Amino acid sequence: MSITTEKALAPPVEAGAAVQRTDPVLARPRRALPNPLRHTGRILLAVFTRTVAIAVLLAVWESAPRLNLVDRTFLPPFSEVAVAWWHLLVDGQLAEHTQASLGRSLTGFGLAVVIAVPLGLLIGWYRPLADLLGPLLEVFRNTAALALLPVFVLLLGIGETSKISIVLYACTWPILLNTISAVRSVDPTLLRLARSMDLPAPRIFQKVILPASVPTVFTGIRLAGAVAILVLVAAEMVGAKAGLGYLVNASQFNFAIPEMYAGIITISAIGVAFNQLLVALERRFTSWRTLTGS
Repeated sequence: MSITTEKALAPPVEAGAAVQRTDPVLARPRRALPNPLRHTGRILLAVFTRTVAIAVLLAVWESAPRLNLVDRTFLPPFSEVAVAWWHLLVDGQLAEHTQASLGRSLTGFGLAVVIAVPLGLLIGWYRPLADLLGPLLEVFRNTAALALLPVFVLLLGIGETSKISIVLYACTWPILLNTISAVRSVDPTLLRLARSMDLPAPRIFQKVILPASVPTVFTGIRLAGAVAILVLVAAEMVGAKAGLGYLVNASQFNFAIPEMYAGIITISAIGVAFNQLLVALERRFTSWRTLTGS
């Protein structure tokens, strides 16, 4: 047999095999990044994505007064506000006002959770109780908390009791209404399955109603957390000698504009931190949903 005939009868060689024979470096498989490196990359990307908008806002805030786009008397550069914030922190005034506001808001918020969650579960579960209290709930849910602030001050004075009470009142309604809605929106199929197993009503409430209501209840709690800060700041502007609302109001009257913005930034930071804490608690109590979905 000739050489030409042997070449014709030989099996065809694929292009990839030829590359592997000619260049062993290209034939090596690419190594994926280690898991820790990929995880770190995701974290850095998430941090960058979430902070770029804040960085742009601060850059605009810093440059606009310096470029005379706005009057720096009423909107000083961010660097001046940061210096004023640091001076308040060093002097101890910021810590004093923050402690006063947090004490009032957390007390009112905690009392609202303790009162509104059980009451909402009862109203949502027992229809006669809902029919009895329904008109009263409709009246108070449509009455703004700040509209009742003078009433609280007249009845309870300008001390701590009135401020905690107004926070309690404002936080109760988001939690209460979301809890009632959570109980009433439980999947009827789950209830029918539980009843088909001859479970008593307390067991159905414990095993079906409560777990299914947790996400919506936490939505109300998060709304109440934001309301607690906002209403308290407004209450502290009326009659208080300490608190972040008092700091902002007094700084405005004294024309200490950087200190006023420093107080506003502190209020915003506390609101964001408190909301993140509630989100972490919600994920902790609803981790079963992730496991079930996966």
